[in-house]
Amino acid sequence: MHAPLQLGKVVVVGVGLIGGSCALALKRAGCVGEVVGVGRTQANLDVAVARGVVDRACTLDGDWTREVADADVVLVAAPVAQFPALFVAMSGALGTGTLVTDAGSTKQDVIDAAAGAFGPALPRFVPGHPIAGTEHTGAAAAFPSLFEGRSVILTPIAETDAAATGRVAALWQACGARVTTLDATRHDAIFAAVSHLPHVLAFTLVAELAARPDAAAYFDHAASGFRDFTRIAAGSPEMWRDVALANRDALLTEIDGYAEALAAARALIAEGDGEALAALFGEASRARRAWEAARRQPVVEDKG
Repeated sequence: MHAPLQLGKVVVVGVGLIGGSCALALKRAGCVGEVVGVGRTQANLDVAVARGVVDRACTLDGDWTREVADADVVLVAAPVAQFPALFVAMSGALGTGTLVTDAGSTKQDVIDAAAGAFGPALPRFVPGHPIAGTEHTGAAAAFPSLFEGRSVILTPIAETDAAATGRVAALWQACGARVTTLDATRHDAIFAAVSHLPHVLAFTLVAELAARPDAAAYFDHAASGFRDFTRIAAGSPEMWRDVALANRDALLTEIDGYAEALAAARALIAEGDGEALAALFGEASRARRAWEAARRQPVVEDKG
């Protein structure tokens, strides 16, 4: 049996939905002594302290890097475009036993930034991606059960210390998550298709409708189909801009593939080919139902 996870101090850089929810989950699990929040705006940090998400906080324009010197773990949960500067800022202040992990939706760019900043501390950096979220943002949106039954993917590199990976995995398991590992390149290719592309589609559709002179009429008549397809367009524009640009090559490949598939569907509609259109929709419906059914299956955790 593994010893229960015990962390003295965790520093969360970026106390939003993900970072804040991780802090709350660790507190609920009773495995952290102190959580320090770091962020850009005092107003959001004030909310985090008031809600008990973090015990104390400091802004990025203050002396925040001194907090990482005696931290057991630093979780970077800011927008990914901020990672290079954050990594450089903390690199000289990290304690000899401090682990660093992240919650970024892209991994190759994050690993490159870490490799350029951390030097001898690189083995203690464990790249990660919690597959959880809502359309809400900020410390006010955080809640402790966000990661229960959800997946967290770690993408360790050759230099990553195995013990560091195990400790970060235990952190996420304490939050209720299932932890798996994946090659970073494969991660970015998969999530370009199943996460980044859907966000681009949702944002683009809503923006196109909003730009119409009679946009109000369309939104007035929109119902559940529009709501379900576009829910994620209410998410953070800054975060998803950063993700799209960070994973641009894989995302462009997926956009081109989707454009080809959409053109093929358009041709079927233009030709009035109802049989082929029904077959296309049927295949999609079966795949979607099978995916939903698989998600409901209980997962047996390895307790060894």
